[in-house]
Amino acid sequence: MLELYKIKAGFTLLFILRFPTKGLTDMQAKYELRNLFEIQSVQQKLAKVIDRSKEVLYEDDEIFIKNMEHHNLAGDDINRYRHWEWPQGVSLFGFWKLYENTGDKKYLDIITHFYDQQFQIGLPSKNINTTAPMLTMAYLYEYTKYGKYKEACTDWAEWLVKYLPRTREDGFQHLTSDTLNDNELWIDTLFMSVLFLAKIGTVTNRTEWVEEAKYQFLVHSKYLTDRKSGLWYHGWTFNGDHNFTEALWGRGNCWITIAIPEFLSIVKCEAGVEKYLVQLLTRQIEALEKYQSKEGMWHTIINDPTSYLEASATCGFGYGILKAVNTGLIDHRYIDCALKAVKPILDCIDDEGYVDKVSYGTAMGRESIQHYKDIEIRRMPYGQAMAILFLQEAIQLLKVIS
Repeated sequence: MLELYKIKAGFTLLFILRFPTKGLTDMQAKYELRNLFEIQSVQQKLAKVIDRSKEVLYEDDEIFIKNMEHHNLAGDDINRYRHWEWPQGVSLFGFWKLYENTGDKKYLDIITHFYDQQFQIGLPSKNINTTAPMLTMAYLYEYTKYGKYKEACTDWAEWLVKYLPRTREDGFQHLTSDTLNDNELWIDTLFMSVLFLAKIGTVTNRTEWVEEAKYQFLVHSKYLTDRKSGLWYHGWTFNGDHNFTEALWGRGNCWITIAIPEFLSIVKCEAGVEKYLVQLLTRQIEALEKYQSKEGMWHTIINDPTSYLEASATCGFGYGILKAVNTGLIDHRYIDCALKAVKPILDCIDDEGYVDKVSYGTAMGRESIQHYKDIEIRRMPYGQAMAILFLQEAIQLLKVIS
């Protein structure tokens, strides 16, 4: 595969096969002439982020732990949550993608060591956010066929479909470790829980789990999409039937940009369902093009330029767009939008490999849009992981078109 990149005729044929919508002569020349950044500089920054991410995976979030001392809904040992929550789930997914792309066993070892350690501590109570680390475990089970992974995954999936509280119309209620969120749909749920259900359902041939995952994409899109812009709201409550403050929140939207291509790579959907999801994604990306800042990043409230520029959302958008192009879901013209974000993200990475401009975990803004603008900036595992996802995908593309 890599040798083909060095042969002009071979690389051109490969690229046309991957992106069949148009000829690529003009675009190839455009990127060769532009040469905004060197692949080597991206690789160097990525290496620093990866090295730092191994440590960040185990950094304590003292704000979260202190809150759990008083608001742990399940009442179990809070040490079980210390390194098992949605930030670690996103981080593990980043390491899994590294292993998929490189075959380097050190990334597999990071993942297996994490799960071995957590099995010894004990897994926390099940909810939407604690499901996030299960996605990588489902991939790991598919790869290793290790029975302990299968047992944990199937037990968790059974809980999701049978015991997770539901909203009206049978949506997955966004139950978290500290909040019930009665009758509420949140944009985060599709990445945090539904991708896992789809993956383990596919791997274990549990058709009913796959069908449930399809339904959750449909019902969430019904209530969370903004029909005017094509972007997605953070949440919907059936207790009052509204979208809270109607926030078009950056990181929330990037979960969709990532989740739709990932879901369609996991599940072979009926043509109509796939077309519907691709149209949702395309409309969102069209809106993202419109609201992308001149620097190449996106604001934490996408349509509010007075809100700060945010790195995790930007990385998520960049990765999702490139993933969707790479898998043929959307037109390759969106590559420019994604690659415009590379340089500002490189500028967010310091010499120690920390990714800056990452907003802290964000609960529902129930009273005001200002809630999102006031969320503090912190170094977080998901910020590291989303940079890893984006920069990996960008490097692969840049190798092809350079």
